[in-house]
Amino acid sequence: MTMAEPPMSCDCFVSLPPGCRDDHVIFGKNSDRPRDEVQEVAYYPAAAHAAGSMLQCTYMEIGQVEQTHAVILSKPAWMWGAEMGANDQGVCIGNEAVWTREPVASGDALLGMDLVRLGLERGDSAWAALTAITGLLEQHQQGGQCKEDPNPFSYHSTFLLVDRNEAWVLETAGKLWVAQKVTEGVKNISNQLTIGTEISAEHPDVRRVAQREGWWDGETEFNFSQVFSLQDPPARMELAKKRYKGGTELMQQHEGSVTAEVMMSILRDKPSGICMDSGGFCTTGSMVSVLPRDCSRPCIHFFTATPDPSRSIFKPFIFSDCSTPVLRVVSPQFGPDDPIWEEPRFQSQVDRRHDLYKAHQEALNNMETNPDKGSSVLETLKELECQCLRDISAVLRGEISEDELVDLFYDCVDTEFKFYQ
Repeated sequence: MTMAEPPMSCDCFVSLPPGCRDDHVIFGKNSDRPRDEVQEVAYYPAAAHAAGSMLQCTYMEIGQVEQTHAVILSKPAWMWGAEMGANDQGVCIGNEAVWTREPVASGDALLGMDLVRLGLERGDSAWAALTAITGLLEQHQQGGQCKEDPNPFSYHSTFLLVDRNEAWVLETAGKLWVAQKVTEGVKNISNQLTIGTEISAEHPDVRRVAQREGWWDGETEFNFSQVFSLQDPPARMELAKKRYKGGTELMQQHEGSVTAEVMMSILRDKPSGICMDSGGFCTTGSMVSVLPRDCSRPCIHFFTATPDPSRSIFKPFIFSDCSTPVLRVVSPQFGPDDPIWEEPRFQSQVDRRHDLYKAHQEALNNMETNPDKGSSVLETLKELECQCLRDISAVLRGEISEDELVDLFYDCVDTEFKFYQ
């Protein structure tokens, strides 16, 4: 197992009634990645596929299913998979990097981010998405280069899968896995194994492997996180424990009153480390979703599409029959000239910045030289975010038809871009 650099850090959160103020399920995630990595927000419609067709994921081909759901994804622009996203069935998924006693597969396999997208495309519930992911994990394993860099860097994944009714924490070690069902209250995950003895489902061989390797005596109560965690974790994973604890405390402070606004404030919290800005890594994309228990109400998904949620705004997306890609947050494509297809990979770099990313980047640079003007721009944009939240609240209360707001994501991106100009 290669540990060329300390692990990246991410955080996923969910609040289910009675943790929420309203009868909603609230999902949130910060994606912490290499500082210069571009994260795009890409929409893919539902599609039918010919029987026996193949699907090219980031590094490998797998068999395609005959029907896939529409998805909205926040994804590193160079890879096929996604850090986080949602589908038109009301399912949200985010993942985290983790290292365990099981070695990462050598060579190409499915990235954890590929599994996020595959789960969303194939699952009409959190459990169905989990079943899809674990089946693919068994068949194809997980592994491969996890960042756009010639230096090796691979890891396993943990996942938070959420729908209108429940949440599942899925933690993996190679092709082995355990899952914990969450039906109420608040829950967060970070860059560590957290499922101990509270196992709701598991790989049939997970205990046998643990006993065979001498990690578990087969007699004491089976504790997945104790058995499969590294015995001498790197310092960054130890720091993740503090961030996990800080995230838990923030969620508990708001338990019973969690809303989209509260989740956004948690993702913007820098003292806890949840909003990360440290060395070569930072929060490169953020997402919040509101999933009403009432299926007659639409699910709302907010994305920043730019780094650092404390200096970005969340823009709402609603699935509809006329949803289209918003090109200002979609990165350019390079086809066969993309460095991912080089041998060896990533020996060169390309400019993957989308229009909003470039405008946001330039605006932040200008803020450094003119803080007063920068503060004024941020205040104006935050008011735009507040207005969107008011409109979305009206939709969720049934006071405004969702059809009136199907273009809101496009309108917000366009308005934000113009403010930066």
